Amino acid sequence: MSWLLLFVSYLLGSIPFAYLIARAGRGVDLLHVGSGNPGATNVLRVAGPGAAVVVLALDVGKGYLPILVGKTLDVSPWVLGGMGLSAVLGHAFSVFLRFRGGKGVATAAGVFAAVSLPAVAVSLVIFVAVVAWSRYVSLGSMSSVASFPVVLFFTSRAGLTAEVPLPLQVSAVLVAVLIVLFHGDNIRRILAGTEAKVSERLERSNR
Repeated sequence: MSWLLLFVSYLLGSIPFAYLIARAGRGVDLLHVGSGNPGATNVLRVAGPGAAVVVLALDVGKGYLPILVGKTLDVSPWVLGGMGLSAVLGHAFSVFLRFRGGKGVATAAGVFAAVSLPAVAVSLVIFVAVVAWSRYVSLGSMSSVASFPVVLFFTSRAGLTAEVPLPLQVSAVLVAVLIVLFHGDNIRRILAGTEAKVSERLERSNR
């Protein structure tokens, strides 16, 4: 049963909503357009804000749903954490795209939201603050995801959220580490000063 839930979570995470919507709406192969990344940011550039919002919601949903199902089935915390991790890995290494995929930020946000909405709200504030300061969406994404395990720990200890089992905290750390690693190219571009800023992304999406 546990392995089946992990596998289904991976398959759900693997559904390439960004790729499918870009292909259906604009007839383009998202893997060969823009950044080549099958995620909401590239959809924004290729298909506009409406399509990007739909992709964002669907990608968040495929992270949220496995945790919701796991809680409903009352699986162990280790299996629950594994289901969230599997969904993110599915997004990053989609079986439907020959194990290519996006960076998993939106899917991770869905997983995190199902674990603790208050902690996600704090991480979202961090995202907005970092993007406003740096103008880098990628840096804001990494900062918010990396901050979530820390915020989750302290909000849980302070009694602001329900106590979160250790396996879920470990899973949150693993997801955060993976997503930072997935942003390796962005980190190198930020250090080199060649990463696109918010204004540049918006300008490209309006072309």
